[in-house]
Amino acid sequence: MQLRKENILIVDDDVNILELLQRHLQSWNYHVFKAISVKEAVTILRDTSIDLLITDLKMPEVDGSELIKFVSEHYPKLPKLVVTGYPSVQDSLAAIKSGVVDYLTKPFTKDELKSALDNSLNSSEKKGVESKKIPVDKNKSYGEIIGNSEKINNVIQVIERVKDNKATIFIKGESGTGKELVARAIHYQGKFSRAPFIAVNCGAIPENLLEAELFGYLKGAFTGAESNREGLFQAANGGTIFLDEIGNASLTVQSRLLRVLQEKEVVKVGATKAEKIDVRIIAATNSNLREMIAKQTFREDLFYRLTVVEIEIAPLRERKDDISLLVDKFLFKYGVEYKDRYIKITPETLTVLERYNWPGNIRELENVIQRAVIMCDKVIDVEHLPEHLKYALNFTEGDLLPLKTIEKQYIEKVLRATGNNKTKAAEILGIDRKTIRQKLSD
Repeated sequence: MQLRKENILIVDDDVNILELLQRHLQSWNYHVFKAISVKEAVTILRDTSIDLLITDLKMPEVDGSELIKFVSEHYPKLPKLVVTGYPSVQDSLAAIKSGVVDYLTKPFTKDELKSALDNSLNSSEKKGVESKKIPVDKNKSYGEIIGNSEKINNVIQVIERVKDNKATIFIKGESGTGKELVARAIHYQGKFSRAPFIAVNCGAIPENLLEAELFGYLKGAFTGAESNREGLFQAANGGTIFLDEIGNASLTVQSRLLRVLQEKEVVKVGATKAEKIDVRIIAATNSNLREMIAKQTFREDLFYRLTVVEIEIAPLRERKDDISLLVDKFLFKYGVEYKDRYIKITPETLTVLERYNWPGNIRELENVIQRAVIMCDKVIDVEHLPEHLKYALNFTEGDLLPLKTIEKQYIEKVLRATGNNKTKAAEILGIDRKTIRQKLSD
């Protein structure tokens, strides 16, 4: 029998049902992932490409209906099959409304399971074809990308155009904007999703090791090279390699990357013979590569090879319409992880989050929600936010200014109050006259 490639996630608090489903699914050569709680299921969904979700409805703490809602919002193309021992008309209608393809009542026969399984997977294939006709801006999520703003929809439109070819892609954006999520969406939403996806943070690997990690090495090529080793490019063969913080790569590594792009081959450290590879390269940085080119710390020829297609991710302050959607995602994620329940947030607190300018972007927002979930009981209020966010409650968005501007405005206010007496103003401000002049001239 030909092996199937589908990954199926089964979720049930009854271990016996999990084992029964696993035996049946494995007998049909499916890859099976098991979870005994919604918390475990969310973790698996976050880390694994799943083709079908099979879940019970009635479970302790967070029930299956919350999982279905989460999947419908964040993985809209993932088909869902409900298996339950407590059928009801109300549950059936709610499940259908949430996009559940089939509804199986315990106890069930192996043939009934097979029929429901085929129905769900066949529906997934049809949905995949039809989904191309639906404008992506009608969705709140795309892979792991959350948002419905115009700037995010523009990014998704580009992803739709490039996901099924292996053109080199360059992603630029501030730290914390989600560059790796975009790279993963390009890979996992396209036809090469079954091939490897390898993410490499070029800034996290020491410069003297990056070359060996990327391209591999032969035994004896350098001190410590005790055996031949494949590099990350070979590991990603047939799929995608994501080179984050490419600006941190040395000129030597840049030269080798240029060869990979030009010749579609790599040479291991210590080797003379090249190996052909078929890899899509996605690079990203929050650095200004054009400035680096001017300083001769980044190769201009490599820059043009990397930027066949450019995707720019807007900072969170430019797409505040997405904040409430991101908050919902993090509330569910950390509510399940820390509290075993869905955590809510007050409207006033959400207003504070929407007014703040998020210099750390989505990563900072996630950290704030994670902390707030830990600090609260069931509902996040303003008191659960860090102090610097609470300050935003007293200002409109237009009042949030850079610190230098606020300092200058306050100094001018003190000068007016003292009749432009710089000596008196300096005493009030606790600085000298020279510092006043400097801050006013900045």
